[in-house]
Amino acid sequence: MALPTDFGLKGRSYRAWLGLAAVVVAGCSSTPPKPAPAAGPQFQQDDSGFTVLEDSRVAPAVRADFDTAIRLLQQKQYDEGIALLLKVTQSAPEVSTPQIDLGIAYSRVNDLQKAEASLKRAVEINPRQPVAYNELGMVYRRKGEFAAARASYEKALAVYPGFHFARLNLAILCDVYLADLTCALDNYVAYQQAVPDDKQAAMWIADLRARTSR
Repeated sequence: MALPTDFGLKGRSYRAWLGLAAVVVAGCSSTPPKPAPAAGPQFQQDDSGFTVLEDSRVAPAVRADFDTAIRLLQQKQYDEGIALLLKVTQSAPEVSTPQIDLGIAYSRVNDLQKAEASLKRAVEINPRQPVAYNELGMVYRRKGEFAAARASYEKALAVYPGFHFARLNLAILCDVYLADLTCALDNYVAYQQAVPDDKQAAMWIADLRARTSR
């Protein structure tokens, strides 16, 4: 049986190239950037995954730089993409989405310290950003900081309980790294309810039930 491994958010936008997030900045104008609304980002879900829309006001040139950075990352031109995202974060310091993308890109090139810093900045800007918490959890897991990873996944789910990628990551963390089989089984089951066609998850659930007699 294949060993579980964690997952980022799969979606319709450029994050498909990472197998990670589906986050886009929505809207632009000539007015200065403003923080995202307190209620948090908007979620759209379909069979391809999630899209998270952050309604932020940014200048057209900033949005153009953001879009170019995304294309560079799609083409695996990471250094150029990261450099342009840094420029975007400087121009729009109160928008969380570019910080998330920057954190994901740093993680992709294995610079976990910078990935962590960017994702932490994203949740400082918008504490209701489940994508950032999910990605931050994966960074912590890769660093061996399992308690911090668990807390981050749980924060993602507290913000958006239907965010099944964080649910799966929490289940895997509890199963493989924390040996908390009750946590693992409960979260695998919750994940399977959201994604009933995932046959691999069904195998993991059967294995855990055999081990726990549940």
